[in-house]
Amino acid sequence: MSEDALWPRAASWLQSNSSNPDISVFGVPAHKTSISKTGAHKTPAAIRKAMLRYSTYNATRRLDIASLKVKDLGDVKSPDSLEGEQRTSSMASLAAAKSALTVALGGDNSITFAVARGVFGSDLSNAGLITLDAHHDLRDGISNGSPVRRLIEAGLNPKRIVQIGIADFSNSPAYAQRAQELGIRVIARSELRRRSVEDIWAEAISIAGAGSGSVHVDFDVDVCDRAVVPGCPAAAPGGISADELRQFAYLAGWSNLVKSIDITEVDATADAPDGRTVRLAALLLLEAAAGLASR
Repeated sequence: MSEDALWPRAASWLQSNSSNPDISVFGVPAHKTSISKTGAHKTPAAIRKAMLRYSTYNATRRLDIASLKVKDLGDVKSPDSLEGEQRTSSMASLAAAKSALTVALGGDNSITFAVARGVFGSDLSNAGLITLDAHHDLRDGISNGSPVRRLIEAGLNPKRIVQIGIADFSNSPAYAQRAQELGIRVIARSELRRRSVEDIWAEAISIAGAGSGSVHVDFDVDVCDRAVVPGCPAAAPGGISADELRQFAYLAGWSNLVKSIDITEVDATADAPDGRTVRLAALLLLEAAAGLASR
């Protein structure tokens, strides 16, 4: 790519590695416990590369995220084992202690458990969780389908969990009933057809952040319509739009209660030739940063 001194790239911003960051980023290349085969371990590097495609300027809000100090902590080594999850939690804890917003680049959705546990510490009783996901992730066992259940078992109050974008024909009756019995607020994809993103976010953050507790937001990119995220193995036709997901990412970064986010379930090896799924994942990081810059 040609270089232009008047068009600084987001990749250069991410590589600036401030010692006192506003936002910390790290990769969690987990993939081995995924229910379906995935190359999601290749995605953190692909997202960083995709940042070359973008600038640091948000034209809508007339702000430059280059004003934010950022540090990329690199990738967690071998994150799929129990020891690897502990390494992920340790890195998340380190990042959260140093910055206003922590961003974990997955990897499959199993990382949500270790990242949130690291950010919140051993006491999850005052924490909240918002998921942008087609699925409940309440499955038994340890996989990319179980992080929400595991967080609840670790002490997260299920009544402070909001799940946005839950899709029709993408969950079983048993797990839907489990979510209902636990008291999780489920906002189905269909609600976004009649309610604004801002309205849904306001409800979600009021529930997850009740009592002024910190909130983690899980961006499982398979919540989107499969046409825009061919690199998400579990995405279905009719999911939310890329624009809607980008709006949610901005609002997450803008919300003072949000301490951390993760971006998951993108398989960079299965993406379309134009890299649209990975590019969207990179834009979620940039939108969250723009939100943080607007706080």
